[in-house]
Amino acid sequence: MFIGHFAPALVAAASYSRGPKLATYFVAAQLIDWAFFALAIVGVEKVRIDPNATVMVPLDLYFYPYTHSLVGAGIWGLGFGIVIAIWHRDSFAGMLTAGVVVSHWVLDWMTHRPDLTLAGGEQTYGLGLWNHPEIAIPLEIGMLLAAFLFYMRRSRGPIAQPVILLTALLLMQAFNWFGPRPVAAGMMLYLEALLAFAVLTGLAMWVGKNRYFTQRGGLAAASL
Repeated sequence: MFIGHFAPALVAAASYSRGPKLATYFVAAQLIDWAFFALAIVGVEKVRIDPNATVMVPLDLYFYPYTHSLVGAGIWGLGFGIVIAIWHRDSFAGMLTAGVVVSHWVLDWMTHRPDLTLAGGEQTYGLGLWNHPEIAIPLEIGMLLAAFLFYMRRSRGPIAQPVILLTALLLMQAFNWFGPRPVAAGMMLYLEALLAFAVLTGLAMWVGKNRYFTQRGGLAAASL
């Protein structure tokens, strides 16, 4: 899953106006993949290209227990949540952010073939929806659009920035699904993924600076 991971970020940002800005939740939503590609660059976690891995994604993610085990995701979530709680002096903001981080594992469990673990080891999990594009594609787009509409209904401000963000998300996802398949896993693939995350986080920062959340009684509070 790619753009579907940002659905919890949009919902979290729209649900608690005193929490972090949207960009922080975008980082939380993909923190597991930020860490995975960084660790892949230095050879700690591993991926290779296998055209038969799944129908939609030719990645054989054969060793990534530090980021994509449930325990690993929980540790990343706890660490990031503590940082946010201390920075914002708000324990609920920290818990919400940690929940967005851990949601990554849950959403990956829906789409990945069985290659996820609970705490490393041999037993693997995954529903494998990447082998069923007729389910995976509408599910991922539907999740994102529903979360985007929720965010827009709960906030006020210029519409151009969020529409540009949504367009970028959909275009990147379309390229991911229908563009040329990578021929090898290596530095270029890892850097391209990190660059995509950085661009989307930058756009989310732009959106977060220009949206305001409607409070009870019709007042507006700045997006934090």
